[in-house]
Amino acid sequence: MLPAEVQRIILLIGLAITAYLMMLAWNEDYGQSAVAENYNVAPQSENYKQQASNPIIGSYQPEQADNSIIPVEILNDLPDESMIAPNKEYSQNGADKTSVGRLDSIQVSDRLIHVSTDVLDVWIDRLGGDIVRTQLPQYPVTLENPELAYILLDNDDNFTYVAQSGLFGRDGIDRTSSQRPLYISDSDEYELVNKENLVVELVTERSGVIVTKSFKFSPDSYVIDIRYTIENSSGSPFRASLFAQIKRDSSEPKSGASSFVLGPKPYLGPALTTSESRYEKLPFDDIEEEEFQEDIRGGWIAMLEHYFLSAWIADPNENNRYYGKKRGELYIVGYSGPLMEIADGDTGEFKARFYSGPKIQSRLSQISENLNLTVDYGFLWWIAVPLFKLLLWLEGFAGNWGIAIILLTFLVKLLLYPLSAAGFRSMGKLRKVAPKMKKIQEKYKDDRQKLSQEMMGFYKKEGVNPMGGCLPMLLPMPIFLALYWVLFESVELRQAPFLLWIHDLAIMDPYFVLPLLMGASMWFMQSLNPPPADPMQAKMMKIMPVMFTAMFLFFPSGLVLYWLVNNVLGIGQQWYINRQIDNAG
Repeated sequence: MLPAEVQRIILLIGLAITAYLMMLAWNEDYGQSAVAENYNVAPQSENYKQQASNPIIGSYQPEQADNSIIPVEILNDLPDESMIAPNKEYSQNGADKTSVGRLDSIQVSDRLIHVSTDVLDVWIDRLGGDIVRTQLPQYPVTLENPELAYILLDNDDNFTYVAQSGLFGRDGIDRTSSQRPLYISDSDEYELVNKENLVVELVTERSGVIVTKSFKFSPDSYVIDIRYTIENSSGSPFRASLFAQIKRDSSEPKSGASSFVLGPKPYLGPALTTSESRYEKLPFDDIEEEEFQEDIRGGWIAMLEHYFLSAWIADPNENNRYYGKKRGELYIVGYSGPLMEIADGDTGEFKARFYSGPKIQSRLSQISENLNLTVDYGFLWWIAVPLFKLLLWLEGFAGNWGIAIILLTFLVKLLLYPLSAAGFRSMGKLRKVAPKMKKIQEKYKDDRQKLSQEMMGFYKKEGVNPMGGCLPMLLPMPIFLALYWVLFESVELRQAPFLLWIHDLAIMDPYFVLPLLMGASMWFMQSLNPPPADPMQAKMMKIMPVMFTAMFLFFPSGLVLYWLVNNVLGIGQQWYINRQIDNAG
């Protein structure tokens, strides 16, 4: 009969598994319907949401056919002139201006413009030209509902996450949150076809200045190039600065939080690169305590969540002022560029880039320096980064992430073979002299001090190290922890299938098969070695397979697969070394 302690542990494990299965069943019955309903609702225009709780001075009506600045009384969250980046060199562009008459030929469309590409679905609000929703059709929310694309940015009554940009300053057309330009466009639906670039133009005019805000979409790209073209016929110089910002509340991602049941909570919040740090988090709590501001040349600022991010990327050749602040219940992070002056009769441009998509390191590193560091592998990054690159290469060779993890385990085991063999050889020697050890333990069982002295002398005489058997278990641990972070952070492994019932290596085994096999392999490995001399340690060693099994039940199946294969290889190595020792006499 099992000891009472072991029975209690098994009972607790059983209760935990039952509770978890009940939670899964509840989520399957009630959770998915709520998500599906959200996908059937169009995003709200930014000021529609604000108007719900604020008095309206002069609200926009859909039939309104002018392109005026619309006053709405709301909390201002746009930068003012004090936020213009410190740059005394004004840039100019002397290109020919386009005729104002072309505005008359553009039809006014609905407030929301929908743009679809092969990797992005984007909704743009014509009031201010803000991006109020992005969806990622290549990344379904769940494998069970592949038609539901992951929502990154969105705007509704319960969730705010939008990307804003505009021109502010003396002649800026985005003066405050209550005074944004209403652009006009020639369509409310755009689609990228034939793998050709798509440019969506929004146009407005004020006091002889024509402003064209264009969004350039490229095939197989999550980057949106945004450009303001200013055609100045006002009779005086046009002076303004560009701002680009992300506005978000602190709620969980729209398409659901992390799929991890056990483990660290994914970071949710802003991050940026600075002159002193390649990658610096800017948590919501820090912004609430003190507003952030720093002048940086080039750079980027991002809003991170598990596997995905959005980011504004500034011109690398310009000095920019980055900021973080809280307005009401919303957190706002972004940057403002230097002042630009455009002479009367000239044309000038303001440019920015916006990324909204997955944390694919190879792409992020090409977009901007250090942007790939948003894939945060923690303090073991120096192991995790080469580990991920090796996994990526193995997956390209094997065509399956699970097989790549198995091949990685073989390579790690081969690399550590000389060190682990020494540990296994020590355990093999202990196993051979176990009968002599048992006699000493029985002889001095009533005198612990004498037993300890005799055992130390025995170890020295036989040339064995009782702690040497810990080495094979400790050596793979840094790889194990680094692989945990690779599985936790790498979007390439999100929803990556293995074989049979394992459809996603980044989440737990739904039937607990791998954890149970891992626990069995751990118990069998222990049976190849002699029990510790101390009875309490011997009991703990017997409980360890049960404890590890309970813990691994909720670990990502890819991680459990690594540890299972490592145990199986360890069993084979221990058996081979034991035979060598036995044959040696």
